[in-house]
Amino acid sequence: MFRDAWRHAPTHRKVWALAAPMILSNLSVPLVALVDTAVVGHLPHAHQLGAVAVGSSLYILIVGVLGFLRMGTTGFAAQACGRGDGGALRQVLVQGLLLAALLALVLGALAIPFSGLALGLMNPSAELDGLTRDFLHTRLLGLPAALANYALIGWLLGAQNARAPLVMLLVTNLLNILLSLWFVLGLHWEVVGAARAAVLAEWGGLLVGLALARRALRRHPGNTRWAAMAQWQSWRALLAVNRDIFLRSLALQAVFLLITIQGARLGDATVAANALLLNGLLITAYALDGLAHAVEALYGHAIGARDRLALRRSLIVAGIWSLLASLLFAAAFAVGGHLFVNLQTSIAAVRETAGHYLPYLALLPLFAVWSYLLDGLFIGATRAREMRNAMFVALAIGLPVAAALQGFGNHGLWIAFLTFMALRGLTLGALAWQLARHDQWLAAPSGQAPH
Repeated sequence: MFRDAWRHAPTHRKVWALAAPMILSNLSVPLVALVDTAVVGHLPHAHQLGAVAVGSSLYILIVGVLGFLRMGTTGFAAQACGRGDGGALRQVLVQGLLLAALLALVLGALAIPFSGLALGLMNPSAELDGLTRDFLHTRLLGLPAALANYALIGWLLGAQNARAPLVMLLVTNLLNILLSLWFVLGLHWEVVGAARAAVLAEWGGLLVGLALARRALRRHPGNTRWAAMAQWQSWRALLAVNRDIFLRSLALQAVFLLITIQGARLGDATVAANALLLNGLLITAYALDGLAHAVEALYGHAIGARDRLALRRSLIVAGIWSLLASLLFAAAFAVGGHLFVNLQTSIAAVRETAGHYLPYLALLPLFAVWSYLLDGLFIGATRAREMRNAMFVALAIGLPVAAALQGFGNHGLWIAFLTFMALRGLTLGALAWQLARHDQWLAAPSGQAPH
């Protein structure tokens, strides 16, 4: 079965028809972070680079915990597409955008006091604290657009349309790059200029996304079920999945926040160096997520169509390609890691600090690939409860490891992070195997109707 699935050429074509556009569009996201870091990293002071690193980490934490707006939307849209239900497809889109608008209002009100608390825990220098607050407060103006873009990208991917998210993200991120160069270097707005560029780019991406979604709807005839959306039953399954993905994302973002807090306590150069290395993880994650996104869409479509063979083929093909890609990234960071760091900053202290921890970056793709791939499987099946439970198990084991290694400084921090990423893959793999043994992948998750 394994060999036959790998030799099935139509599955390879389906996987790459979805994965290739998503890899290209996903890679544009960390490239923007690299450009922002590189532009500000060539300003004269380490605290300027540190402000972008810390401010971006806090913003990603705030937005990242709402990643369920993309992930939850993808699974339901893919299953509706597999059933050929254009009405349900419209309902998922409207519900996703409404949730994005509501959550932007709530989260925007909580973000400023939360960021103040987080900065207090970091105990940064006065210069780093002030610039970080300026950066983050400006960056929050793009929050409504960022959340709506999550819902749109998830819906488009679930509708088996990976080219539209590619166009949407490329426009957003190319606009961000151009404006960042202009605002920071041309207009000398420095750190705040990078934030303003990102805000304008996110709103531009939203306009493009809405236009693309309208065009995509023409290929799926049906009527929006406005009356059904006034009933709790039509929201119940979507909210249950989003709740579990939210809790899972909250735990994951807490890990990245702890890395930032601990790094900031070790000094401006350390927090900046860790940010540069984590940009490497971002590149790896967004590239491998392209294959995971293909699994989401194909798995959800196969479940909607009740096609058991397609389930196995899509996972095997995407899994092998993910492993090969992770080996390529690991080799690239092992050989060219110093070049990767030097490209991002000219500050000697930051370069030297980052160089000490490059081996951890080379190992990360091999530890992280499995959790990315298996996340895609559970998202496509709308089995968010299992994802949540796996994350909690990894966190419950990983935190004591991090505490035990605290005396080893930044080396201990990186070892604990590698342990956590390995635990994520192991727990998800154990749950996936259990479902496969009991032949439950085509069964509806508990409390959720299959249609």
